[in-house]
Amino acid sequence: MPEPPTLIASDAHLGATSPEAEATFLAFLDAVPDLTRDLVLAGDVFDFWFEYESVVPSRNFGALRRLAKLTEAGVRVRWLGGNHDAWGGRFLSEELGLELLDAPLVTQVGGRRTFLAHGDGLAGGDWGYRALKAFTRSRPVRTAFRWLHPDLGHLLAGTASRTPSEPAAERDREKRRAERLAAYACELLKADPGLALVIFGHSHRPELTEFAPGRHYLNPGDWIRHFTYGEVGPDGVALHRWKDAG
Repeated sequence: MPEPPTLIASDAHLGATSPEAEATFLAFLDAVPDLTRDLVLAGDVFDFWFEYESVVPSRNFGALRRLAKLTEAGVRVRWLGGNHDAWGGRFLSEELGLELLDAPLVTQVGGRRTFLAHGDGLAGGDWGYRALKAFTRSRPVRTAFRWLHPDLGHLLAGTASRTPSEPAAERDREKRRAERLAAYACELLKADPGLALVIFGHSHRPELTEFAPGRHYLNPGDWIRHFTYGEVGPDGVALHRWKDAG
């Protein structure tokens, strides 16, 4: 039998979206074992994730339960932290069985040599965010944040997030971000002839572009408005909208 494809999903932002949007993504996770044995989560599955020593946020229980069921069923699940959920650790890897990836990296996805990253802080621009990223992911800040009560930590993160609202200015930033990432993907493919695929999330805009025969840029989109995911396998690279999306 042919090898099943690899599925790629990103930007569900669970915890900050509508109950309907969250239910759609959870339905997708439930269906994964019938579709593949290899799933790549390319960042921002949660609108906020931070691992404490002895606390697991209850609001994420539905997704965490499903991720555990996937690995127990023999599905390989690779987790790539995004700008909202980069603080994964022992719980995700040891308790749920996820493979935590340190991105950006070059790896195999669906049998293709792939440059894989969430996309935040790449492709120029976002200079303020780059400085903030270095600060928030530093060891002293992570240690200090861990001493906050989890409810307070989630409150602070929710206050900083722009996920629930979609003003025109944010849509414009999203469009520019998508354009920069697509241009950067083209640069990567030109610079490395052995690279077959570039995968970014972050822009919330599904995109599949063939820059040269058999060489693609894929953005799987999001589960807020588009409900899309990518598929990479022997038959090629594809972008799908989830069948049960509203």
